[in-house]
Amino acid sequence: MRPKEPRDSGQHDLLRSRLDQIIDTGHALAKLARIIDWDFLSQQLGAVYTDQSGRPPLPTRLMAGLAILKYMHDLSDEALSDRWLENPYYQYFCGQEFFCHKLPFDRSSMTRWRQRMGEGRLVALLQESLAAAMRTGAAKPADFTRVIVDTTVQPKAIAHPTDAKLLFRAREHLVRQAKRHGVVLRQSYQRVGKIALIRHQRYAHAKQFNRANRTMKTLRTQLGRVLRDIRRKIKDNEDLTAAFAAKLALAARVHAQQPKQRGQKIFSLHAPEVECIGKGKAHKPYEFGVKVSVATPIQRCKGGQFVAHVAALPGNPYDGHTLAKVVPEITRQIGVSLQRVIADAGYRGHNAPKGQGLSVFTSGQKRGVNDKIKRELRRRSAVEPVIGHLKSGHRMDRNHLKGRTGDAANAMLAAIGYNFRLLITWITLLWAFIQTVIQGNAKTQFV
Repeated sequence: MRPKEPRDSGQHDLLRSRLDQIIDTGHALAKLARIIDWDFLSQQLGAVYTDQSGRPPLPTRLMAGLAILKYMHDLSDEALSDRWLENPYYQYFCGQEFFCHKLPFDRSSMTRWRQRMGEGRLVALLQESLAAAMRTGAAKPADFTRVIVDTTVQPKAIAHPTDAKLLFRAREHLVRQAKRHGVVLRQSYQRVGKIALIRHQRYAHAKQFNRANRTMKTLRTQLGRVLRDIRRKIKDNEDLTAAFAAKLALAARVHAQQPKQRGQKIFSLHAPEVECIGKGKAHKPYEFGVKVSVATPIQRCKGGQFVAHVAALPGNPYDGHTLAKVVPEITRQIGVSLQRVIADAGYRGHNAPKGQGLSVFTSGQKRGVNDKIKRELRRRSAVEPVIGHLKSGHRMDRNHLKGRTGDAANAMLAAIGYNFRLLITWITLLWAFIQTVIQGNAKTQFV
C-alpha cells in the first residue's frame, strides 16, 4: 500500500495538545518545516510503494523528516528516537499534529526505509535542500553553474585490519557456523588459535618479525585445516553446502590472500566491500572505506557553501576518470548546465564530457587560464572545509550502514543533513535581521 500522508485538520482535542500551540512557530526548525515542499518529497519517495494490499507504510514526511534530523544533528537511530519523543519541534517538523507520548515508529523502521529508498530516491532530498535554499534566498541557480569537485574517503566502521586477525576471525566464523548447523569438526583451534594470535601481536609489537611471520603461518594453517574439514563433511549435503557457501568463499579468499598482494583484498569479514585507499596523508597513509566525490559552488552562496552533488565511487577509480559520471549527474539533479569545473591536480587527464560549453581546469594548469580563472583556481580549497564538516558533523567519518548501498546512502544523507543545517543557520540569521530592522523602524517612528 501507499503511505497515508498526514494532513493538518485544524481540530482540537481535549486530551491532547496541538503542537502549534506548544512550540514557538518562529523557531528556525518550524520555519524550515513550512518551507520544505513535502508534497514533492511524497511524490518522489512515495513512488517506490505500490497499491497492493498489505500493511500501510509509515508516512513519507515522518520518515524523510527523521532522516533529515538524524544527519543534520549527527544522531544515531537510538538517540534520534529518544530525542524525537521529548522534543515537540522534532515532532512538528515530521508532520505530527498533536504531541506524541509514544513512538509511532520503531528504530528498525528507519533502517528498512533507507534500504527501500536507496541512493536513487534519496537524491530527491538533496534536490529539495537546494530548492529550499533558492526559495529562501540562500542561493540562486547561477551559483551552481561553476563548481569545485574533489574526492575524499568515507571510512567504514571496521577494526583496523591485520592479516593475523583476519585469519583468526575467519576461522572463528567457520567454527561458529559449524556449531550452529551441527557439523562436528576434528579440531576447532579455539584455544590454541587465540594463543597464536596473542603471540603474533606481541612479536609484531617487539619488532620480532621472523617470529611473527611463523605465528601467522600457524594461523593460516589452522584456517586451512578447518576449511578442508568442513568441505569434506558437507560435500554430500546440498542444504549444508548452500548454508556454508558464503562463509566458505569469504574464508577461502582470506586464506589465499598475501600481505603484499595487489588488487582487491578482504579487509573486513562483515564488510567485504571495503577498499584500501591511499590519499597521501602523512597522519593517515591508508583509509579503509569507499571513495566519495563531493561538488560545491566556486563562489560562496549567501547561505553558505552548499553541497551540489555527492556520490560514492566503489572500485577506487582514478579521480580524473570520475568526471564522466559526476558531471552528467550534477546537470540532471540540479537542472542547470555546468559552465566550469575546478579540480585539483589529481584530475589531470580527466574524461569529462566534451562540448556543451563545459570547461575543466585543474590546479597548476597554465594553458587557457586568464585572470578570472586564476582567481577561481585559488578558490579550489573551499571544498576542503565542506568535506571536513561532512565528516565531523554529519556522520561521514565512520559509516555504519551495510554494503555498497549503505555507502551510497550514507554519503547522500550526510550532504542532505549538511545542506539543511546551513538552511537552519540562514533562516535564524535572516529572521534576526528582519526583527532588527523592524525594531529599528519602530524606534525611529517613535522618536
